Amino acid sequence: MIRRYSLSSGSRKSGLRISGRLKLTARYLGTALYWIAASINIKPGHDYYFYIRSVNTVGKSAFVEAVGQPSDDASGYLDFFKGEIGKSHLAQELWTQIDNGQLAPDLAEIRTSITDVSNEITQTVNKKLEDQSAAIQQIQKVQVETNNNLNSMWAVKLQQMQDGRLHIAGIGAGIENTPDGMQSQVLLAADRIAMVNPANGNTKPMFVGQGDQIFMNEVFLKYLTAPTITSGGNPPAFSLTPDGRLTAKNADISGNVNANSGTLNNVTINENCRVLGKLSANQIEGDLVKTVGKAFPRDSRAPERWPSGTITVRIYDDQPFDRQIVIPAVAFSGAKHEREHTDIYSSCRLIVRKNGAEIYNRTALDNTLIYSGVIDMPAGHGHMTLEFSVSAWLVNNWYPTASISDLLVVVMKKATAGISIS
Repeated sequence: MIRRYSLSSGSRKSGLRISGRLKLTARYLGTALYWIAASINIKPGHDYYFYIRSVNTVGKSAFVEAVGQPSDDASGYLDFFKGEIGKSHLAQELWTQIDNGQLAPDLAEIRTSITDVSNEITQTVNKKLEDQSAAIQQIQKVQVETNNNLNSMWAVKLQQMQDGRLHIAGIGAGIENTPDGMQSQVLLAADRIAMVNPANGNTKPMFVGQGDQIFMNEVFLKYLTAPTITSGGNPPAFSLTPDGRLTAKNADISGNVNANSGTLNNVTINENCRVLGKLSANQIEGDLVKTVGKAFPRDSRAPERWPSGTITVRIYDDQPFDRQIVIPAVAFSGAKHEREHTDIYSSCRLIVRKNGAEIYNRTALDNTLIYSGVIDMPAGHGHMTLEFSVSAWLVNNWYPTASISDLLVVVMKKATAGISIS
């Protein structure tokens, strides 16, 4: 079975079928085994929709839609237009060398030709000087093609021969009936093309085309398609490449930034930042872990300076996550004093209160007691105040002998990721 395909295209989404037919916004391309879309009507940077269906002896299938964009290869487009322009009668006329061999060394001539296939007026001015020659020719022509299509053109071309090299400058306008339809064009041929606004004696050009480059002082564009954009500087301070790589030495971005990957060096985040995924960090300075420590106050009435007083620790509910308060071991002890008839003891008491409620109260004599604790602090439940009060005494108001280690309080984020206990 031989299978062929019917193809249509459009610059807008047409919808696949209306009563079995495409909307009229699509243009029928033809029937073929495959199709390459190439036309001066196809613009870079725009979406084009193609509708394809299979056609064979059994019948026709439903249309299938495909969307694509033209190539962004600027060099390829220039080659394409070179071919299109080169095929035109106007371009061939501009490139054709003026035949000075039929002219006298110094001549001004006007020639008129009227035939069945062409009406033409040609005006030529010529000058020769030793091995140099220069000619100016103006052409006005209307001609009939073999397929009875009319073509019209007007051109002025200047040619100068020196040292065996031909130098050309010219301008031409023409209208031709091509297979793609009527095509009008204006062509310029010169080593340098420039436009100058002579207002107020100005001589500075607003743009210059020379070689393969165009130079402009200021440009206002509604829409720009540019595969590569590069600023000045070596290396450039700004560049954007076809693969989407953006390089900027100094960027001020006041809007939204969406990025899937990348690296940031020496960055300061001035305001709030939320990390919804997993955060891995080797070094963190901030509020995930806080520690405070202090020695208990002491009574100064005796050289021994026994412990006496209160330390107050206030933890603020200023984080959006649950935390735990860890109090590492606090060791406190009294002392035994041996007497002839009976022993006496120095006592040391530690009382711990959480938000005013007592959670620990023990007294040590000649032994050492240890207090440590882990206290949950859920986010949003308010601030927490911990009070650690120590006192010591001996009978008859004698100076006691007692001791207590320094207080350390650690506040950290409560989490179970990466750790388990059983």
